[in-house]
Amino acid sequence: MDHDLRDHFDRTFDLVMDAMPEHIHKLLQEVPLIVEDHPSDEIMDSFDMAYTDELCGLHDGLPLGERGGDGGEAVPLPEVIYIYREGIFAQSLDDEGYVDDEELARQIGITVLHEIGHHFGMTEAQLKRLGYD
Repeated sequence: MDHDLRDHFDRTFDLVMDAMPEHIHKLLQEVPLIVEDHPSDEIMDSFDMAYTDELCGLHDGLPLGERGGDGGEAVPLPEVIYIYREGIFAQSLDDEGYVDDEELARQIGITVLHEIGHHFGMTEAQLKRLGYD
């Protein structure tokens, strides 16, 4: 991904995140959100994906409802939310193959909220019913 395209995404990402409610910002102080161009080879292999633009985001970690509470279990690895530029750009193209800036902002917001939904234990079907697919 070239510098200008990455910069365009990041500026749009910042605008979308600035517009998010305060409770989202507080949550993201505890759950890191990392923006990358595309998923790693290991993630691509684990999802049996052929193209780096097939995935827009990923919640990596145990959802809140699946964490143990008695202190006897192993401590899970810290959770992380990944946002992937290439996947979101692919979802934001107009009929002529150009990035639609309004759709880019919408897709960024949907992806961030989708992955936060996974943090709270929501399934793909539940997120789809809410329009976060």
